[in-house]
Amino acid sequence: EAVRGVDLEVQAGECFGVLGPNGAGKTTTIEILEGLLPPTSGSVRVLDMEWRTHELEIRQRIGVSLQETQLSDRLTVAETITLFRSFYQDGLTADESLKRVSLTEKAGAWIKNLSGGQKQRLSVALAIVGDPDLLFLDEPTTGLDPGSRRQLWDIIRSFRDRNKTVMITTHYMEEAERLCDRVAIFDQGRVIAMGTPRELIASLGAEHVIEFSLQQELAGPGK
Repeated sequence: EAVRGVDLEVQAGECFGVLGPNGAGKTTTIEILEGLLPPTSGSVRVLDMEWRTHELEIRQRIGVSLQETQLSDRLTVAETITLFRSFYQDGLTADESLKRVSLTEKAGAWIKNLSGGQKQRLSVALAIVGDPDLLFLDEPTTGLDPGSRRQLWDIIRSFRDRNKTVMITTHYMEEAERLCDRVAIFDQGRVIAMGTPRELIASLGAEHVIEFSLQQELAGPGK
């Protein structure tokens, strides 16, 4: 059982984070909400609709950035974003989507020539090109350098600032603290804690933690 009785409600306009170790059930939960996996039991409502009866309507109003996205290496960035834009009845122009993730200068570049951070930003551009009401981001900054991670944080904040809803999975409490209004912590397929980042940190008695390391062992007492 990847997920064992998870009960979540995400409010419109908030950024909701899902944290937990590998195998905790984060991605499975997100993929059920995205309509990629059918739940074996229970019910799922997305934007106050059910996948069983409103699949097309839901798909037109959500954006999805998967944990790993495989794109055609020999398409350009512009060709890829134009292709994805064609899947939606309404949305942003391809140029506007690339502008929002600061990839305009890479419009003519082949996918295979993008850096890891640029590929992640393109993945987010593909997720927002339909101008969704709800954006799913599955570990969008894993493996990125600090600069690329902060760029993605700014993109997520700007999306949220337009009163849109974001649901993000992450391994990093720092990331959740910077981005999220509320956080659910998963372990072994269950939610073991939920609240604002400040509330969760306070519950651990860890508002201020100082870590340090020594270059060499101390010689003895008082040394």
